[in-house]
Amino acid sequence: MPLPMPPASIRRALRTGGVIPAHPLALTADRRLDERRQRALTRYYLDAGAMGVAIGVHTTQFTIRDPRIRLLEPVLALGAATISEWTRRPIVRVAGICGETGQAVAEARAAADLGYHVGLLSLGGLGRWPDSRLLAHAREVARVVPLMGFYLQPAVGGRPLGYDFWRRFAEIENLVAIKVAPFDRYRTFDVVRAVADAGRGDVALYTGNDDAIVNDLTTTYAIRGPGRRTRRVRFVGGLLGQWAFWTRSAVRLVTRCRAVHGRRMMPQALVGLGPAITDLNAAVFDAANQFRGCIPGIHEMLRRDGLLAGRWCLDPREELSAGQRAAIDRVSRAYRRSADRGFVHANIDRWLR
Repeated sequence: MPLPMPPASIRRALRTGGVIPAHPLALTADRRLDERRQRALTRYYLDAGAMGVAIGVHTTQFTIRDPRIRLLEPVLALGAATISEWTRRPIVRVAGICGETGQAVAEARAAADLGYHVGLLSLGGLGRWPDSRLLAHAREVARVVPLMGFYLQPAVGGRPLGYDFWRRFAEIENLVAIKVAPFDRYRTFDVVRAVADAGRGDVALYTGNDDAIVNDLTTTYAIRGPGRRTRRVRFVGGLLGQWAFWTRSAVRLVTRCRAVHGRRMMPQALVGLGPAITDLNAAVFDAANQFRGCIPGIHEMLRRDGLLAGRWCLDPREELSAGQRAAIDRVSRAYRRSADRGFVHANIDRWLR
């Protein structure tokens, strides 16, 4: 039986690239799904120019899979329905998939049934598995849904995965993209080289390196492989929790980064954006505390713009870290020109209908 593949329009969109926000979970004060604001967030991303949306990922909170909560399929269904009724553009629908093989296959099947094009396969929590078992696991999921690989940084549950792993991973026939987020330049290069050496020009690379977004989006890698053939590889976009807020600004950033490809010199203004974005992420994602406050930090940014009513998480213990609010105050002032506040205020009533 042939492996599932996305429609041609979605494959083209993935290869062209752009902004894929990692979709948060909108909750009421009693920590129930706020469907009205969940729809509003999706509409915001679409109107801001995102070419895809990722739902059921870390930013959506893994607790939605808890048997006592059972929100994974309702949230995926709500996201798919909102995309369908809001736009006719070919929007890439990415569903987060995690857990051991039985759970991951079941999640992939549910996502495919709901019309999701790609499964973002997290290997978090499988740190003791040998590479061979991880690869077999990925191939089982790929029987159900096209794959987007995910190199997750060790600080939040990932594990080191070397060149040999990614070279074999790149042989999965219906692998369509990889989110590269090890927060490490050496490990990032392992993925780039593996994809190039596999001859997979059809596999799109998306940055998840919150500390190197501009670097990733403006770098062209010249990989010299077997037979001295040089393959040129670059990141075509990003799938980021950081792009869950100020999304319109993120779309403009990707456009600016694309414009400089092939130039020998980058504009100094664009070079300077790299450290600024890293500084913003450090505050919102709570890098000082090993990212413990990252989801409340994103919620706080969305709350300040009026898109969320509060920063509530499913786990009441998940809150901003000590000092994080002050850090967010600082970066919000420092980078207010990148904010989407005017765009949001002009459209939020329409998104909330």
